[in-house]
Amino acid sequence: MTTAEHPLTEQAAALIGLDRVDEAKALLTKRLAEDPEDFRAWVRLARCHLREREFEDVVTTTGEALRIAPQDCDAWIVRMYGLRRTGRRDEALAAAQEAVRISPQSWQAVNALAEAVSAWQPRWPEVLELAQTAVRLAPEEPGAYEGLWKAALLNGAFDVRDHAIRETLRLDPTSAWALRELAEKQAAAPGTGPKRRAEVYASALAADPDSNSMRMGLDRAVFQMLRGTRWLAVLSLVLAGAAIDLFPSDGNGPELPLPIGTRLYVLALIAVVWAFGAWRRYRKLRAGVRLSVRSLLRRMFWARLVLVQAMVGTLCAVAVVAVPWTDRGAPQVVFWLGLGPTLLTIWFDRPRTR
Repeated sequence: MTTAEHPLTEQAAALIGLDRVDEAKALLTKRLAEDPEDFRAWVRLARCHLREREFEDVVTTTGEALRIAPQDCDAWIVRMYGLRRTGRRDEALAAAQEAVRISPQSWQAVNALAEAVSAWQPRWPEVLELAQTAVRLAPEEPGAYEGLWKAALLNGAFDVRDHAIRETLRLDPTSAWALRELAEKQAAAPGTGPKRRAEVYASALAADPDSNSMRMGLDRAVFQMLRGTRWLAVLSLVLAGAAIDLFPSDGNGPELPLPIGTRLYVLALIAVVWAFGAWRRYRKLRAGVRLSVRSLLRRMFWARLVLVQAMVGTLCAVAVVAVPWTDRGAPQVVFWLGLGPTLLTIWFDRPRTR
């Protein structure tokens, strides 16, 4: 039996840490062809299979490792996850118990036991106790707090969950899962606007670029930001309609055409509406959010539609005020052309923000 870790096995472990699993597999296959008795190589290969969700292969490769080194704690831990994911929960529990028996001070072994016990809902309080034990064994290990977070979710212990997220980010500010959970919590907080939600999701996505949930959250927030621009167009139309008094209650509005000074004043108000609205919504956006705006406009028809409607609505408002109309019939048509479709789609596309 191999007593020291071979350089190829060590190199494969580094590649696994970099998420270069295929390269690690190739090295481990080469190493095992040279020495089929290298149990550490078998365990590393099992971890590769676990990363790629090849759970039956996890069971097979850990079986080879334990045939050579039946007292290897790491092999029992990895085997537990393979057995757990293939529905063999009794065997998974036995594997985790064996890992704890071999190394009772190993937080990984205790976490594995917590994972195995979680298969039985009546034992979920025990899962939380085991996860807390793992944290006591390794208070500076981010992985221990991830196990605590999972156990807290099972038991509805939200204060413990939040503590686990905070401690993980203290130890590892780039932790993908912790940033993802923090983003979800901050985005769901009352009073959080679309801009803030977009920035929160963008921060989490920078740490975990493959997270579909964070990508969807960012897209939703950006779409809500774009939807807001249509309200600027609606306000511009209202200002224009009020200035020209398109629908006078007594049938006698101000004489047309409006003086040029009045028309310039209303145009200036429309410009202020857009300047303030765009400044408040889009100023100092982080690069990830700006890129997402452009990406969403390329990928999503409704995103392009809301932007076009905002532009068309504003142009209609400008036309109502800027043109020296002599009667109210034509500007009324222009007004409704800008306002009607915009209000209808504001109502119609609300489900797309969820």
